[in-house]
Amino acid sequence: MNEQLVSMITQLVMEKMSNDTSVKSSPETAVPTEEQKETFIKFYDTVANANSADEVASPSTTERSNEPLIKLYHSESRNHEQSYYSASNDEVTYTSAPITAFKFEEDEVSESVLAAKKHTPARIGVGRAGTRPKTKTWLKFRLDHAAAVDAVYGEVTEELLQKLDVFQVTSKVTDKEEYITRPDLGRRLSDDSKALIQSKCQKNPKVQIIISNGLSASAIEENVQDVYLALQQSLSNLKIEIGTTFYIDKGRVALMDEIGELLQAEVIVYLIGERPGLVSAESMSAYICYQPRIGTVEADRMVISNIHKGGIPPLEAGAYLGTVVQKILHYKASGVGLVAKEG
Repeated sequence: MNEQLVSMITQLVMEKMSNDTSVKSSPETAVPTEEQKETFIKFYDTVANANSADEVASPSTTERSNEPLIKLYHSESRNHEQSYYSASNDEVTYTSAPITAFKFEEDEVSESVLAAKKHTPARIGVGRAGTRPKTKTWLKFRLDHAAAVDAVYGEVTEELLQKLDVFQVTSKVTDKEEYITRPDLGRRLSDDSKALIQSKCQKNPKVQIIISNGLSASAIEENVQDVYLALQQSLSNLKIEIGTTFYIDKGRVALMDEIGELLQAEVIVYLIGERPGLVSAESMSAYICYQPRIGTVEADRMVISNIHKGGIPPLEAGAYLGTVVQKILHYKASGVGLVAKEG
């Protein structure tokens, strides 16, 4: 109960007990509406008189002695304005404001933030609830995180490999946990895989295409078919010979060096699933290198990254890779070496 109201009630009780007949008249109480329900609070002179349930009447209401000293009104509608009155020298009225939905911050954001949101999928201008992210933002974050985990631990389906007409080999990695913790093992082929590649693949190809799930099986499932078919078509139009394409389970980028050593390929195009982020778990990259061999430095590699429906369209990426391969073969260099020769 409000402290001021308690103080007023106490004062009235003291005045009654001291039989003070000089209490001044007070204004009339507010009249409740028809929808409101009345609740009375009653005060008694003594414990003995309490059993008789005699109501204490205010001096200003002697004509209506059956009415209680104080009236409290309960409104059916929470938005209805309520007034409370007590018999005292001063009139105090409490009025409740209409109830509105509480907001930690406005939903509207500045024009600059809106403009930035049109050009990036990053989480900007998402707002907050106090010191925490909003529920919708948090749930979206959890969903994206779960998709990233699924991408890393997922596997490329056998159905897709059959569509692409490729055979499968493995690196020295035995399981996903080892693949994550031992990158060096992902850069080397197993002994059985070496023998299978040497027996099935064309030697000394102009262009050798290899595919690997890498850190995102989802990226391969979503993009590799369009990229691979577009790349095949582009190289065919440019009359560039393609070797025997195959798939590597749990491979790393530097594995292309050992394959280049085995097959003596002039150019290798490596389509691999990239480490998933919280914006996309389906991003694929194409690494390209001229005559990769054991000991090749990273500066000699080239990469076309961010290949997915929200980045570089897969069909466009495949067609563009054909022109990059043509340039590499023409200058007989890749990476910084290609940039130097072009310049």
